[in-house]
Amino acid sequence: MITEVARIEIDPADAAAFEAAVAEAMPHFRVARGCRHFRLDRSVDRPGHYQLVVGWDSVDAHMVDFRASNGFAVWRRLTGPFFRTPPQVDHVERAVEGF
Repeated sequence: MITEVARIEIDPADAAAFEAAVAEAMPHFRVARGCRHFRLDRSVDRPGHYQLVVGWDSVDAHMVDFRASNGFAVWRRLTGPFFRTPPQVDHVERAVEGF
């Protein structure tokens, strides 16, 4: 499994509307092939900064299957207008198991 970490910046004044849009889009991730978990984290130190954290079976499950789906189009339609800059996305895998 890999984890998608997308760093997203929005106008802090739009936080409630952005979070509502993410919640509305979440069911499209839940049914996406290869999607294992989904969450949105809000920065405490930098208003308007978020991390979308999504678990996928593989990079292809995200970049090929989901990106070609209607669910991705809905995600971008709902959340894209809030992005100040394009999200910065990394795919990561666990290197050291913690506690």
